[in-house]
Amino acid sequence: MAQVGHTSDDSDTAHIYHQRGWMKQNQGQYTEAISFYEKALEIYRKTLSEDHPTLAPTYNNIGAVYNNMGDYSKALEFYEKALKIREKALPPNHPDLATSYSNIGAAYNNMGDYSKALEFYEKLLKIRENALPPNHPDFATSYDNIGQVYNNMGDYSKALEFYEKAHIIYEKALPPNHPDLASSYNNIGAAYNNMGDYSKALEFYEKSLKIRENALPSNHPDFATSYHNIGQVYDNMGDYSKALSFLEKALAIRQKSLPSTHPLIQDTKDNIDYVKKKM
Repeated sequence: MAQVGHTSDDSDTAHIYHQRGWMKQNQGQYTEAISFYEKALEIYRKTLSEDHPTLAPTYNNIGAVYNNMGDYSKALEFYEKALKIREKALPPNHPDLATSYSNIGAAYNNMGDYSKALEFYEKLLKIRENALPPNHPDFATSYDNIGQVYNNMGDYSKALEFYEKAHIIYEKALPPNHPDLASSYNNIGAAYNNMGDYSKALEFYEKSLKIRENALPSNHPDFATSYHNIGQVYDNMGDYSKALSFLEKALAIRQKSLPSTHPLIQDTKDNIDYVKKKM
């Protein structure tokens, strides 16, 4: 009996560490989050096998933290540990498997391995087709993700096709100031920008920004995305002073809201230097 009591206490402690990790993750305190998650794992491993289903959410969350820090190969390593457990333990249409496929698809996309990203996003879409009604918001997320991969592959008309499919669902399912609608407008803007239709790009980026201004706190990283994208369109249009103004706004927010090593900070600095050279 004493052994069982000890195990239960351990399990409670591990759960508390996991919850603390989750809180730190949501606050953007990524190194603290990983430290709590690893403490939880250490306790779980004393009493559970490596492939016990209890470990999967912790592996998954550690992956998500590394993803937010821009360390995509490390993210992939932990996402794959979670997936391995889930594939053994769960039925093939389980929502947690869908989560794993989505996360692994995103990591491959961020690493530039687009065919792998598509493979996992299509597995995810298959689960959703079997489990959900046709206009469910999760379909929109799937279409968005697939659109993003096509965008990264340079197939902009295909990207636009998926972004527009997603947008139709978002408009039906969400209130007009929902942040996901802002992301959707942003994606459509990106496709038009890449296709060289700058006035159309600006129109959608500005719709996105308007929603974010109504829905989000002023230092939210999504503002940086909006400012950065609008800056890039002005750069493409040859309006360098406007481009610089928006890119500098983006940089200020990214420096406040992201870890200093995040690739987006360097990316924004590079774009600012590039615009300055053209002025």
